[in-house]
Amino acid sequence: MKKLFAALRRELGEGRGAVLCSVVASHGSTPRGAGAKMLVLENGQTLGTVGGGAVEYRAGQLAAELLDRKRSRFEAYRLSAGETADIGMICGGGVRIYFQYFDPADSTCCNILAQAIELLDRPGPSWLVTAMDAEGWHMGTFDREHGLRGLDVPVERLEPLLGSRGMLAEEETRTLFAEPLTRPGTVYLFGAGHVARALASLLSMTDFRTVVYDQREHAVTRAFFPDAAGLLTGPFSEALVRTGAVTAEDYVVIMTPGHQADYEVLVQALRTPAKYIGCIGSRKKIAATRERLLADSFSPAEIGRVHAPIGLPIGGETPAEVAVSVAAQLIACRSGRLEKEGNHAAD
Repeated sequence: MKKLFAALRRELGEGRGAVLCSVVASHGSTPRGAGAKMLVLENGQTLGTVGGGAVEYRAGQLAAELLDRKRSRFEAYRLSAGETADIGMICGGGVRIYFQYFDPADSTCCNILAQAIELLDRPGPSWLVTAMDAEGWHMGTFDREHGLRGLDVPVERLEPLLGSRGMLAEEETRTLFAEPLTRPGTVYLFGAGHVARALASLLSMTDFRTVVYDQREHAVTRAFFPDAAGLLTGPFSEALVRTGAVTAEDYVVIMTPGHQADYEVLVQALRTPAKYIGCIGSRKKIAATRERLLADSFSPAEIGRVHAPIGLPIGGETPAEVAVSVAAQLIACRSGRLEKEGNHAAD
């Protein structure tokens, strides 16, 4: 989402309009749910997706028309089995999309986009709120520190919409749509090697906020981690002191350059309420680590919190493949669908 908003802000800054297509409601079986987005630019380029297939094709066509006419509107697409010949999909559901024209002459658009991009780099939950009526739309952001900015919506109307997924509420004269910009929790990635670089890129694409930590200053740079929310350096023996408090919503991923550093970070992580703790390594290394933790007075239940070897068992070997397995495991954890037993990545 950050890259999409940054692209949109850049287009507006250069005097070009754009249409943002947002799925605001869905029912049944659909490729993407509320909050999925596709940006259509004046040069015909698109960024993001509202689900692919015929619906996305039609949405792209309508967006181009609305961009030319400088208009916004709702459009519904049905994907039911009886209409598959017409729609070209067999998912058996439907989506409602809002086509939102952004006028480069409207300076408030850039201000709201700047706020959204800023919030995407910060910890803690935040939301993008759009109010739509017959005259057009207005947009704002909400987070607990600043409250609602850019819109005038009563708190009692807004609060029920501030969930973990996009929520739509239709009133007499307007429609409100609130969607999460950020989700609770930060991935603390200890180690900045090849797997970490690939993993950080994947986590950015899947809307995780990531902080990278390594004792090697040359490894922790924007060139390697352009999308990380934070880059930290220091001894691994002090890693979780320097990162600050790790909460029960956070994720700890350990893949340092050496076994001793892995162990030092792991011991610190087990003393936090982290939602997820994963450690890279072979089964032989993990067995030795378990014995060492037991000798250091950690209980079997505490050691059982650790996902090691890290990642889902997809048979990956290359850094990119291992990164995919770890990202998948973090997504499963975030969604509440992670089954711990048997979840081991390839060494």
